[in-house]
Amino acid sequence: MKPQTMKSALFPFILGFAAALVLPACRESADTEKPTPSAANSRPNILFLITDDQYKDHMNWMPEGRDANGGPRNLTPSTDALAASATIFNRQYVTSPVCTPSRFAVLTGTYPSRSRSQAFLDRQRELDGQTSVEWNTFVTPGTVTLPQLLQKAGYRTGIVGKNHVVDVPGMEKPEWLAPADDPKMLAILRSNYDKQLAALHEAGFEFGASLYYDNPDFIGVKALASHNLDWIAKGALDFLDEKDERPFFLYCAVTIPHGPGEPERSYLADPRVTPLGLLEEPLDVLPPRDTIEPRLKEAGIDPGWGRPNLLWLDDLVGALVDKLKRTGQFENTIIVYFNDHGQLAKGTIYQGGVHSEAFITRNGPFPVGPRTGVPVSNLDFAPTLLDLAGVPADDAPFDGKSLVPLLEGESEKVHDALFFELGFVRGVIKDGWKFIALRYPPSIGNMPLAKRQHVLDRFNADQERRERPIYTRDPNAPFSHVQAVPGGGDAEHLSIDKYPAFHDADQLYDLSADPGEQKNLAGDEAHAAKLAELKALLSEHLKEMPGTFGELKTATP
Repeated sequence: MKPQTMKSALFPFILGFAAALVLPACRESADTEKPTPSAANSRPNILFLITDDQYKDHMNWMPEGRDANGGPRNLTPSTDALAASATIFNRQYVTSPVCTPSRFAVLTGTYPSRSRSQAFLDRQRELDGQTSVEWNTFVTPGTVTLPQLLQKAGYRTGIVGKNHVVDVPGMEKPEWLAPADDPKMLAILRSNYDKQLAALHEAGFEFGASLYYDNPDFIGVKALASHNLDWIAKGALDFLDEKDERPFFLYCAVTIPHGPGEPERSYLADPRVTPLGLLEEPLDVLPPRDTIEPRLKEAGIDPGWGRPNLLWLDDLVGALVDKLKRTGQFENTIIVYFNDHGQLAKGTIYQGGVHSEAFITRNGPFPVGPRTGVPVSNLDFAPTLLDLAGVPADDAPFDGKSLVPLLEGESEKVHDALFFELGFVRGVIKDGWKFIALRYPPSIGNMPLAKRQHVLDRFNADQERRERPIYTRDPNAPFSHVQAVPGGGDAEHLSIDKYPAFHDADQLYDLSADPGEQKNLAGDEAHAAKLAELKALLSEHLKEMPGTFGELKTATP
């Protein structure tokens, strides 16, 4: 395995960079109580793999991942092998289908609207007291997290890859067009990275390496805006290589298939590119990237639709599983594979956004069997993993529930209803029926034309800077569900025309008859009782949540 070093021109940053990549980047403080090895050794390790914007047909273990003859659409042998020995959640949901709040729910077990980040609170004030769950629900000091609870119970905890959820105050913005070897830009990136490590340490991660604060396009430098899964794999393998008798929790968050998806910025990008600058030479931890397309061709797999990146991702999964097996840790490791949200309607709470995918394996499926159709939420991961680790969660403020009774075959139901929150929409699913409420606060619903034009111009200018498409130049175009931008933002604009009732204030769907949510039954007198029932249920739920929401919650406690 080749060492990770920086170009000699970056000598001032070599030592700090190497420390972040090769050694544990953040450690327990001296006064942290450590358990005795004998107490820790009987507990399972936990590897939590979270992918980014993965489509259902990217997964051979989902029906959509199979062609008409039942053959796989993708070449992902390592992931397929894990899924074949796992319990798959056929009805896995997320509370809020964009990156940051989905990750908040995973790491805290609480609704993202419970975030106390300054960005979130500032937005609430702007919206007349109504909360808006967006890319603003960060984990801040004082937030109880899954890694904190595991660390307190004797686990060593690590994070590699995409953060995009733990708040990092004081980050500076580098020059977007700076060269990849610009010393001033690299100093800013190094400083930002160190601040991120400190924030992650406070959030419960004693190890951090190969970190992206955000998606590659948003790290701030165009020359470095590409993916490097080899670098993420190196950080994860370094963590697994550590000699430590404690059980581990590793949160491995890859940056793909999220854009940029073009080959020259993903699997065919310069393999030296990282968010900290250029490595001196490519890493040697995964199969060579130039074998990806030939392997797809040999397997008879169409190389389109992002499939080379899926094989690249699978190579990372294979490397981690192989490491666990070679070190004798695989049989005692729980592995969770989770896609952060649905991609068919990202930025909305339609089924294409909130219905995601996940499986869990413990060297085989749980007693419930290889698949379960019981509805579960990403809120449930934290209490479930604590339960499996034998860690009491009595004092944890979880909104989610442990899935262990379900997994052990002792229960056939987890939730009476599932609730969703995103931007200007809230929703609930119960017994196959779904209610969506869209409420714009006065500051948005009554926004003057001049301000609408200003908001749109600013959004379009940023789109042009990032070489992204312009969706509209009409300031009177309607807002979407999550961003107060005329015509909608990047995440949700494609969904606006997919759903006939997208802009209706009240939406009611019979999911058994209309899984695509094409017929809004809210105005149908025959379903008035069901509408009233679900609206009352959502209103009751909102009483326990921060902020107001139209007439469904007019005041905060």
